[in-house]
Amino acid sequence: MSRRLYRPRPATVQTAANGAPVKVGRAGVDSLREEWRVEDRWWTARPVRRRYFELTLESGANVVVFCDLTSGRWYSQSA
Repeated sequence: MSRRLYRPRPATVQTAANGAPVKVGRAGVDSLREEWRVEDRWWTARPVRRRYFELTLESGANVVVFCDLTSGRWYSQSA
């Protein structure tokens, strides 16, 4: 049996006016560690367009979330 590692999971994210997360679930964001965009497979019928954020929450936990720029949905992803 095979399974995909690090499969993205749906996440509830509240954002500031600039699109940066301020809450992930019920947890407040303490700091934004890094932000980047991924645009890949643009030549296919299913391109990937994502805006990623590596965050430290108020609890001290580190999380990575991304917004699928095509659907507008948010996901969390473990590394």
